[in-house]
Amino acid sequence: MHQLVQNARTGQLQVLAVPAPHAKSGQLVVRNVASLISAGTERMALDFAQKSLAGKAKERPDLVRQVLERVKREGIAPALEAVREKLEQRNVLGYSCAGVVEEVGRGAEEFQVGERVACAGAAYAHHADVVGVPKNLAVKIPDGVSFEDAAYVTLGAIALQGVRIADVRLGETVAVIGLGLLGQLSVQLLNAAGCRVLGIDLDAHKVATARELGAEAAVLRSDDVAAAVAHFSGGVGVDAVLVTAAAASNDPIELAAELCRDRGRVCMVGAVKMDIPRTPFYLKELELRLSRSYGPGRYDPEYEEKGHDYPLGYVRWTERRNMQEFLRLVAAGQVTPAKLSTHRFPLERAPEAYAIVTGERAEPFLGILLTYAEPDGAPPRALELRARAPHSGRLGLGFIGAGSFGKSVLLPRFAKHERAALVGIATATGLSAQSTGEKFGFGYCTTEHRRLLDDAAVQAVVVTTRHGSHAHFVCEALLAGKDVFVEKPLALDDDELQRVLQAQQQTGRMIAVGFNRRFSPLAAALRQAFAGVGPLAIQYRVNAGAIAPAHWIHDPHDGGGRIIGEVCHFVDFVQFLAGAAPREVFAYALGGAEGARHDTVCIVLRFADGSVASINYFATGDKALPKEQVEVYGGGGVGLLDDFRALRVVRGGKTREWKPKRQEKGFDQEVAAFLQAGAQGGAWPIALESLVATTRATFAIEESLRTGRAVGVG
Repeated sequence: MHQLVQNARTGQLQVLAVPAPHAKSGQLVVRNVASLISAGTERMALDFAQKSLAGKAKERPDLVRQVLERVKREGIAPALEAVREKLEQRNVLGYSCAGVVEEVGRGAEEFQVGERVACAGAAYAHHADVVGVPKNLAVKIPDGVSFEDAAYVTLGAIALQGVRIADVRLGETVAVIGLGLLGQLSVQLLNAAGCRVLGIDLDAHKVATARELGAEAAVLRSDDVAAAVAHFSGGVGVDAVLVTAAAASNDPIELAAELCRDRGRVCMVGAVKMDIPRTPFYLKELELRLSRSYGPGRYDPEYEEKGHDYPLGYVRWTERRNMQEFLRLVAAGQVTPAKLSTHRFPLERAPEAYAIVTGERAEPFLGILLTYAEPDGAPPRALELRARAPHSGRLGLGFIGAGSFGKSVLLPRFAKHERAALVGIATATGLSAQSTGEKFGFGYCTTEHRRLLDDAAVQAVVVTTRHGSHAHFVCEALLAGKDVFVEKPLALDDDELQRVLQAQQQTGRMIAVGFNRRFSPLAAALRQAFAGVGPLAIQYRVNAGAIAPAHWIHDPHDGGGRIIGEVCHFVDFVQFLAGAAPREVFAYALGGAEGARHDTVCIVLRFADGSVASINYFATGDKALPKEQVEVYGGGGVGLLDDFRALRVVRGGKTREWKPKRQEKGFDQEVAAFLQAGAQGGAWPIALESLVATTRATFAIEESLRTGRAVGVG
């Protein structure tokens, strides 16, 4: 299949061949017939990408601050690598399309293969031959509505939500500032609601179109707008203003305040500057309302990604119900998107379409549609990237997942290692699979992980997906006869862990977990300094920093929380230093057992040899402070490990120091140990018993937080 993408550094557009998606749980796969270019939103993305690095920095100072904070924490090289990775990304475009259902995932059975549907979502409804869409972002197309009209569904729902937020009533006067697609659709919806509408725009063609589509009056911004509104409203001002423009100027909101009557309403639908002029808003006691995209459910992963609907009795109009209602109005002839469609281009000519949007090709336009040819069969879900080469003496690797950590930390190390042969990569989206596979030199890319597991050339699998899928992929890979490297954690609960252990016992294949810190040269030096000394007292302070409450890591099914998802690192490290298995844990969370997320905790571990360790994991600090500090006490000596940048060991009044040129967290050594073990059948990088003990210790920490008691590690 083919997909339109944009180079994040240059803004250049390209139609790429990528593997087609498959229907995940709660999703459907749709073969596109038409998709709509949202000129306002997509032009902003194009303009930003085409700016110089300095221009990007000026427009997004928040991103500059993030880079500077990373420089302080990790140094210049990792920060620059992260920026380079971001700029090398290929961005997807499009968020409104219509087509035919090709495949239905489990949990989305309300749809059937062959049904006509309209789809929404910036992360899903792309300009591509085939898209994978969650069920709450897809609606059936009514009879009599064409695919091209249905492709307006997202813009239509956004306009409809704006009308709802403005709370207009039959007979009220409403001004619409900005007569692009959103404005034109808003004019028609307001007209259908029984309102009298006046439109305002900079473009004479758009003004004329608004009159044709039901606006009682429409004027140019360069006209005497105040006089036109006074005449239109009988001298009192309009009841409400919908701002549907896309502009960097503050003029739209200033004009809205000028046009409103006393105690009128201003509803912001488009993307404009919002320096609120106090005097007119105060003197008229105006009400400012913001319409958030296309309705309740937007930006809520529980609704959009997981398919959990809101009860109609409590939330009458969700984003999906707005989509359905818009299409109903189209079917009834009360909204006519076809009158807005000025251009059509096949997908392969998409760059020509965007030349019109950017003004490079000067001609009037409104709705620009991309169209898609009838396929010659099922779209391929795998794509060969380069000729296969023999990899004798090297370990054939298949990667499942390609998130930011995998791409920035693990893949560069595997790709450059002489013992690694990158055979294939599987990710959920075709573009991610193609771009990552091409960048790192994989033989092929796919959206179906079974392709890797069935490939005899793949001897080991690296899993870097979200935490909730780790145990599942590990079990599948083991049962397929592959060794496995999985990013932490190994499992989210004891049931998952038992399934992993059963699969390992059945096959005898190797498991490695990404507990990299124990592989750091500084870690090896610290352990050696206390060899034969015990028991030890260990203190580990982690300035973890806050993660937004909505982040997936806090989801119990997707991420498992920060104890299981990240504290496992530090449990493994203190176990490595102690050289003994944990036997008991006790933990307190900030705010007590009912703490919201257990991301600021004090943990005490007791080990089989009598060693004790405290892990203080804090999310409430300042990220300017280095993240990690470890202190080890034993045998009359003290070891201090400072953020894996420096190590001091003090014993007998003498100090020995290690200070490498850069932070050494053990990633290079971890990768090398796994590849050597896999290629030569040597000892596992970390013994299975140790991996299991660390995993069970994190479960015990969670139980201690719930119960307020010390919990044994079985």
